[in-house]
Amino acid sequence: QVQLVESGGGLVQPGGSLRLSCEASGFTFSAVYMRWYRGGAGKERELVAGITKSGDSTNYKDSVKGRFTISRDNARNTVYLQMNNLKPEDTAVYFCYAEAHFYGGRYYPDSWGQGTRVTVSS
Repeated sequence: QVQLVESGGGLVQPGGSLRLSCEASGFTFSAVYMRWYRGGAGKERELVAGITKSGDSTNYKDSVKGRFTISRDNARNTVYLQMNNLKPEDTAVYFCYAEAHFYGGRYYPDSWGQGTRVTVSS
């Protein structure tokens, strides 16, 4: 079955950096558009960044442009989110998301990871 496993979250001071990873299994990773979302208690889940199947195009939420970088390694079935110059308002649970798609005659619905918590605080 489809699995998305995030890692890399933690506590960091304002101005610090973290790199999140999301390892995928159960589907053909290179055939799927991937995204990072964030949310948490009292927060609506919001799109942070997305990356095309080949990794040649990315998009970002305005407030993270210039600070966050999404990338992927299709050989490792992994998508990353490099987060620099972190701010307290970046505090959230970060979720990896695989878009619904058809592949090899099979339908794969939207899939989410369990999330990894990022806390930015001094």
